[in-house]
This record gives sequence, C-alpha cells and structure tokens, in this order.
Amino acid sequence: METVRQRPRVEGGREEEILDATVAVVAELGYDRLTMDAVATAAKASKATLYRRWSTKAELVVDAISRAKGCPMPEDVDTGSLRGDLISMACGDGGFTDELPMSVVAGLLTALHRDDDLQTAFRERFLAPRNALTSKVYERAVARGEIAPGVDVELLSVTLPAVIIHHAYILGVEPTDELILRVIDNVIMPAARGSQAS
Repeated sequence: METVRQRPRVEGGREEEILDATVAVVAELGYDRLTMDAVATAAKASKATLYRRWSTKAELVVDAISRAKGCPMPEDVDTGSLRGDLISMACGDGGFTDELPMSVVAGLLTALHRDDDLQTAFRERFLAPRNALTSKVYERAVARGEIAPGVDVELLSVTLPAVIIHHAYILGVEPTDELILRVIDNVIMPAARGSQAS
C-alpha cells in the first residue's frame, strides 16, 4: 500500500530561486504553456528536485505567486480600526499594489476555469489564508461596533478585492493606493456604517 510522504522543502535559498524562476516563466509563457522542464531550465534545477517538492505544476505555480516575487501573504496588523486594517492589508507588502505582472494573474484567471488542479491549489494555497485574514479583520470590526447591525459582512468583505480585480483585469488600470483609498472611503466605510442598507 502506497504511503503519502511529506514533500521536503528545497534547501537554502534554492526554493526562492525556483519560485522566482516560476513567476518569470509564467509571465513569459503563460500558465498553459508552462512545463516543469521549462521551470527546471530557468531555475538551473533538475526536474526531480521540482517533483520532490511539488507534485503538480499547479502547486508549483500557486506557491510561486503566493510568495517570492509574487503576492506574499499580507501581514495581520491590528490598527484598531477597519479602515486602518484594510489600508494596511491592501497597500502594504502582499497587498494589491505589489508588483506581480498582470499577465501572470490574467493567465491564471483564465486557466482557473478549466484546470481542476490549479483551481484546487489556488483555493487551498492562495485564497484560503487570505480569506481567513480578511475574515479576522471584519470580525474585529464587528466586535468594535464599526459595522452596523444588518450589514452583509460576507458581501462587504469581498467588495474591495472585487473592485480592484475589475479595475486591473477588466479595465486594465493598475491598482494604486489612491484607488484603494477611494474604494475604502466611498464604498466600504459607508456600507459598514449601514448608510447603503435599505
């Protein structure tokens, strides 16, 4: 009977080098045309090294965009206010203004609809930890009384990323701190106070 083995980390700085090379290859070739061979060549690593750590290209690519020169996990900074927490999360390291090539995310968004491995890896490795962090931010705001009773907190919590992603990938507008502040101050905060509720 086959046992599931723990996948070892790649030693030293090699893992970061491989993840950086993966982001570069995705930017150049797109997700669909990326192969483990291409990443191994770009990272000057063996394919066996890659497969010891990542069983699928989906896992490798999602790890690469989740760290390295991609979209690192934002820090959970409790500033004492919903507005402050959202600014800290969206504008700091790992926020929407981090420089991940648009082509990388655009390519992934397209592939997510037809690649089950990528969809699973993206949900588990990229979205889940970020959603958990966002939930904590909104839970603290509810506990502080910053969100009015009856406000749809679940819908509110996805509004900022939805607007930023729409601007970036539908309208082709680079996310800026100014845009993030406009959404927070003109949409999120009024809605949190219940001024948009019927």
